[in-house]
Amino acid sequence: MSNTENKPMFEPSGAGVVSCDQWWMEVGSVDLDGEVVTIQKGNDLLAALSPRDDGRLRVAVFHSLDSKSIDYLTELSRVPHPEHGVCMRANNWEYALDCSAGSGNAYAADRGEAYLSYWQHGVGISWDGSELPDWRMHKDLPPRLASEVVAELMSYSKLDSDAGPIAFSPVDQTETASSAFSGQASAPTLQRTAQESFHGCLLGGAVGDALGASVEFMSHREILKRFGPEGISEYAPAYGGLGKITDDTQMTLFTAEGLLRAWVRECLKGITTYSGVTAHAYLRWLQTQGERPRNDIMFGDEEPGWLFQQKELHSRRAPGNTCLAALRSMSALGDPAKNDSKGCGGVMRVAPVGLFGWSLGMQEKPDEVFKLGTELAALTHGHPTGGLTGGVLAVLILSLVEGASLPDALTKAKGLLLREAQHQETLRAIEAAEALALSYQGDTGLSHAEAIAQLGQGWIAEEALAISIYCALVARDFRQGVILAVNHDGDSDSTGSITGNILGALHGVQAIPEVWLEPLELRHVIAEMADDLYAFKSWDVEDDRVWEKYPGY
Repeated sequence: MSNTENKPMFEPSGAGVVSCDQWWMEVGSVDLDGEVVTIQKGNDLLAALSPRDDGRLRVAVFHSLDSKSIDYLTELSRVPHPEHGVCMRANNWEYALDCSAGSGNAYAADRGEAYLSYWQHGVGISWDGSELPDWRMHKDLPPRLASEVVAELMSYSKLDSDAGPIAFSPVDQTETASSAFSGQASAPTLQRTAQESFHGCLLGGAVGDALGASVEFMSHREILKRFGPEGISEYAPAYGGLGKITDDTQMTLFTAEGLLRAWVRECLKGITTYSGVTAHAYLRWLQTQGERPRNDIMFGDEEPGWLFQQKELHSRRAPGNTCLAALRSMSALGDPAKNDSKGCGGVMRVAPVGLFGWSLGMQEKPDEVFKLGTELAALTHGHPTGGLTGGVLAVLILSLVEGASLPDALTKAKGLLLREAQHQETLRAIEAAEALALSYQGDTGLSHAEAIAQLGQGWIAEEALAISIYCALVARDFRQGVILAVNHDGDSDSTGSITGNILGALHGVQAIPEVWLEPLELRHVIAEMADDLYAFKSWDVEDDRVWEKYPGY
């Protein structure tokens, strides 16, 4: 596209809608005698925001904007999610009100940085009606030309590769909000098909796993020292390369394979046990780690199936000691582990259960999906929490693929959890994550890192699940959620993987940055497994190729 085509076409002083893929705002004039949220710095009134009829923002800019001021504008003007709204608020104006109330604004003002203020009765009028002359004097400031504001936003957008190109559309500020917004390219774009959610779930888990792989055994302080103040945000070398997966994704793939092989067995032999056949799959994973069970359990080496033949899987990637020990000592396929472990190695691998349940049409039987997720996690982790967290994650994935919001999916999963004995520990962890997510934006004064630290380090099941739920709830997009999930003191690859599963199922594969997908180890194998989980009900099970790929044992 030529430079001419990129230029916004509008009258320099006219109002208009400025938008990109991630945010949308109307730039024009704002009544400073009415209710406004302002961006201030020192003694200057930089910008003012007021609500439109549709809850989006109208913005007037009075002075040059620094990067933090632009961050405020674009963050508060983000495109609402079709299910979650704007950070779980009803609209942009409600989000702006919450952000202006945060205690972080006072700290920013003390540091001489830009900050937000709320004026209910107009600029310079305090809550009790008294006048503040130093601010009231700004009430007649003329707004800057729209052309200048758009130019600043365009210049800034070049530094944000995720935002996409900026568009401008002139608009008469007297027209209705609905007509001004209709047809904008920045309307919610996160609609996705179920198949895209399947891909998003498995590939999202894998990229979270790979991003966390290099920092799994580092403290948060060590991560910041090595990667800078934002922490790790791109792949770093691990296991001999970039984008390498760990045992989390390996075992997730064998979970999916076990479920498919159990279904093939049921179709062709009329009898199956999903926990037993999946346990057999985990023993094949154990063999990829160079080990075998101590007891006499047949592997079926003569028909290993497609997944076992992927040579990249035959590599030890810091497998969990509990998983190894439980599988080495397994005496009967499908029996729960004879230990009291609640490490995260059970929950980290069960996302395929939710996908499998969706394809089987179990949306109206979430209790069965919960039970299966619990049973598969319990194959290696015998503590009730080690199993129940697997049931919760399986139902979350089932519900998200079906189209539920994350809060609604959590409500359904918690309802099923409450029916189980010894559910209290898991429930407390989930509710702690929800409470911290709802209180974020400065009300508690906690940063994301501090909130995650309150939830734990993720080495044990309920902590890994809680951290992942928190990161998924507060994230504005897939990328931010996964970055939050790997930058902490604990089990970064597992929390990255579970968060990636959740956000990938919620938003679909299109939400995952290509810069993470392109170098991902076994990307095409993972995508093929997602396709098989989605489409298996349509297979001709009499076709020999089905048994060759997924032998029924």
